[in-house]
Amino acid sequence: MRLPARWRRVLLVAWDCLAWLVALVAFSAVRYDLVLTPAQWRWTVLYTGLAIALQVTVGLATQVYRGRSRTGSFSEAGWLGAVVLLPALPLGAALSLTTDLPRGLALTVPPMALVVMAAGRWALRLLLAGSGAHRDAAATATPALVYGAGEAGHQVARLVDLAADAPYAIVGYLDDDPAKRFLRVEGHRVLGTGADLARRAAERRAETVILAVSRPSPHLLQAVSAVCEQHRLRLVVIPPVREMLGGRMSLEGLRAFNVADLLGRRPVSTDLSAVAGYVADRVVLVTGAGGSIGSELARQLHRLGPRRLVLLDRDESALHATQLSIDGAGLLDTDDTVLCEIRDADALLAVFDRHRPDAVFHAAALKHLPMLERFPHEGWRTNVLGTLNVLRCAHAVGVGRVVNVSTDKAADPSSTLGRTKRVGERLTAWYAHERGLGALSVRFGNVLGSRGSVLYTFRAQIARGGPLTVTHPDVTRYFMTIPEACELVLQAGALGSPGGVLVLDMGEPVRILDVARRMMAEADVEVPIRYTGLRPGEKLHEVLFSAAERGARSVHPLIDQVGVPTLDPALLPQMAVGDPDPTLSLAEDAAGGGRAPAASGAAASARGTR
Repeated sequence: MRLPARWRRVLLVAWDCLAWLVALVAFSAVRYDLVLTPAQWRWTVLYTGLAIALQVTVGLATQVYRGRSRTGSFSEAGWLGAVVLLPALPLGAALSLTTDLPRGLALTVPPMALVVMAAGRWALRLLLAGSGAHRDAAATATPALVYGAGEAGHQVARLVDLAADAPYAIVGYLDDDPAKRFLRVEGHRVLGTGADLARRAAERRAETVILAVSRPSPHLLQAVSAVCEQHRLRLVVIPPVREMLGGRMSLEGLRAFNVADLLGRRPVSTDLSAVAGYVADRVVLVTGAGGSIGSELARQLHRLGPRRLVLLDRDESALHATQLSIDGAGLLDTDDTVLCEIRDADALLAVFDRHRPDAVFHAAALKHLPMLERFPHEGWRTNVLGTLNVLRCAHAVGVGRVVNVSTDKAADPSSTLGRTKRVGERLTAWYAHERGLGALSVRFGNVLGSRGSVLYTFRAQIARGGPLTVTHPDVTRYFMTIPEACELVLQAGALGSPGGVLVLDMGEPVRILDVARRMMAEADVEVPIRYTGLRPGEKLHEVLFSAAERGARSVHPLIDQVGVPTLDPALLPQMAVGDPDPTLSLAEDAAGGGRAPAASGAAASARGTR
């Protein structure tokens, strides 16, 4: 039973008063055999009483006795030392120089009293920790091994041991640091290294593994996940520091390992307020505003305070969903929602002329690789001619900034999707360098959770009982989340040089097979996996840079910029003539393709295919 706060404070004050008396008697007995003159005893008692009164007064004024710090913590020890020694030592020095107060007593008793006070607090903390460490653990908590005995592991132990109804009971720790072999974390032993995970979990009957590592490497995440899946252990991870309140984790913040953790890095977070200058109080237009990327872009742009946000798409239902997510109304009766096809140059120019945007984010595209392999002309009309229409209209009305959303498939393209997106990047570069348009492109990999993405497909397949279709057991892709993809696009508008292509440092590529298995684990079902083989134009491993491209770090630590050859729009009809697939003849420097602008920054460092 816990005492009320008022009584705990009274007991602390009483203990500190007793500590003074214990220190006084102990020192007097050892040093003076309790033999002092009456005058010395009078001044000694007076000094002790004054020192106690000063300590209590200062302690109340500084909230030391009002719960300023946790009892027995280092913070409390520092404050306690201050309220004991700062008043008592000057007082003792003054009295010993002017009265019969023994000088040794005045200098020695305060530190001795402080030691007794601290000893009582630490004993109380150990007692509370010992009594609470296994509170109801056997009956209500899940046995858990904690992987990581660093600061994060200590935080987990303190949370679990002090919680009134903790969901976990720690049965041991693992850590790969040999120096921690004999370490005890809040009384819990380090039992071995990560290599011992399966054996120690079986010995201790653990059902959960808590990965208490603040920045786990991709290899560590995948290795621990694989062992946990094999031995049917639930894997729980700590949140990234930016998600913790005040940098401290909570039991509620511990969460199951999920697909986003397979990124092999924490999702990139950007302070968008620092790059909002070209958006705030301006007219901004988003093409493809009904899509996964376009709709999230629109939501993030809305929070940056544009004067008017114009949403353009050819899909009325998608526009309705986006507007509903922004203003909660979704009436589609205002000028800021526009139903238009970017292939229609005249209609698009009318939209640009009416709204006169200051910035354009071009996210409209056809993106499904197999469909574009079957219907390459459709990809050409939307991804090439549609992009050209956007660039022409932006130049015609004097748009200040155009950000073209591209894909990693534009690097060393092998598919219709990749080739048409590559042409879009080159047209964007041409308008930037030959027409002075503030246009650039952004290139990133697969987006987790977007419509038509692998997550979208796998969820549907799991719901119907399988099988999950994977093209190849070794196929890998770069992944990012929808929010960070859109943050990259917004960063590009502020940081990129006209004509360049910004590329996010996407960490390590992820095996699609691992994504499939993780999604089955999250759904707690097991369905068969069927390998279908790579489709025409599909790569086994994607790259972020073409073989000839050299990336230079931009002002953002996780963004590179590369240059691409320009392409004169006048050459496009010539490329399409007599070719059933107009994308096949688009060599990197086709028909005397233009110059390749250098990437911004210092000397570029070769990045290759990563």
